[in-house]
Amino acid sequence: MGLEKTDSSPNTTVKGEVPVSEEIVTDAEASGPSLYVPPDGGVTAWMTVLGATLVSFATFGFVNGYGGFSDYYNTEYLSNYSPTLISMVGALQVFLLYVFAGFAGAVFDAIGPKYLIPTSGIVVTFSLFMLSITKPQQIYQQFLAQSVLFSLGATFAFFPCIALIPHWFSSKMAYALGFLTAGASVGGIVFPIMMSKVVPIIGFGWTIRIFAFAVLFCYIIGVLTIKARRPTKPFPPISRLFDFTAFKDPCYVALATGAWFSVFAVLNPFFYVGLSATVANPGSTINGYYLAILCATSIFGRVLPSIVADHLGRFNIICISTLGYTILIFALWYTSFNEANLIAFSALYGFISGPFFSLLPSCVATISPIDRVGARIGGTYAFMAPATLIGTPLGGLFIRTRNEENFKHLILFSGIMAAIGSVLIVISRLIRDRRIFAIV
Repeated sequence: MGLEKTDSSPNTTVKGEVPVSEEIVTDAEASGPSLYVPPDGGVTAWMTVLGATLVSFATFGFVNGYGGFSDYYNTEYLSNYSPTLISMVGALQVFLLYVFAGFAGAVFDAIGPKYLIPTSGIVVTFSLFMLSITKPQQIYQQFLAQSVLFSLGATFAFFPCIALIPHWFSSKMAYALGFLTAGASVGGIVFPIMMSKVVPIIGFGWTIRIFAFAVLFCYIIGVLTIKARRPTKPFPPISRLFDFTAFKDPCYVALATGAWFSVFAVLNPFFYVGLSATVANPGSTINGYYLAILCATSIFGRVLPSIVADHLGRFNIICISTLGYTILIFALWYTSFNEANLIAFSALYGFISGPFFSLLPSCVATISPIDRVGARIGGTYAFMAPATLIGTPLGGLFIRTRNEENFKHLILFSGIMAAIGSVLIVISRLIRDRRIFAIV
């Protein structure tokens, strides 16, 4: 029995289109076949993708690599503090990126990338140089430089880069956005490996300065290659940045609440799988690579499912993803900390969790009125932001004493939260279409 495609409606998006701001859609509708129709290719378009991918690597890629910082902070640089407080450094990074997503998109629409990307680059690079001169056992300095200053700069480049891709691509949108999300995953590989290999040789300060120069290089290429295609817009009223009427839609409520519970748990392996390996297998040469393995497979997990989602259904794929990584948490991470088991878990978890990150905005867009897509996506990330701030630090409470038994409590907590989230996302899919084999 084959899959049946759900009926289209005014609230669904055109195949291949990933709406990021409502102005993108309304411009295209208003202008028709005009100068601003996405060319779906060309040198300028792909150079823009190159620049946006490098900016993604330098911003969200650095955030994805926090697991490497967490291991180093817990064992050496901030060892006087609890794992919960240390995890707050990374949690606050993600929180600020998410909570300002809608606002960053509106600023991008108002002034475009010409001034926004360079300004973001200056702030992000400056924050890394400040991080390089922070002192051991002074965690407030890491909070100020790494959590607050870096994230405030990064959010005004990462989300505008996502918003810029639909200016240039329509039918090839999945491919173009795939490069962007892959850039963030590559950062999650490179930064932790450099932390584990370079810090023992040249120290924390110079390692971070190398990061700063690498980030500056990425931004320079981004400034030279990222081009705007559409004119800027007036800054919208604050009331239009988020669509609170979305919570009258049961499908959206189930999806957003499911995403809240899911993000409460889905980041814990990124933060703690390496530390659990260090506790269980001290001295192992593989300990510094678990996060890199996870992020490497996440590249494929974020790109490949996005390409097939239009054929098999965005809701279907994200449901498979959330149910899949919930099972992995219980079946692999919880059952054993031996090296082979942790390698298998990291590789599979990175791939299977990938669609949750890449397809959530598309699912929100599918059930949103066309003129409120941007507001709902921004509102969804803002709604999820508190979970990113609470989830990993709360998980850290379980491992105040670092032993295998306490890590099992952390993993059990993560699995339960992931299970609740996956059930709610499945409910949102069934509200959307009760037919089991429908393409939704």
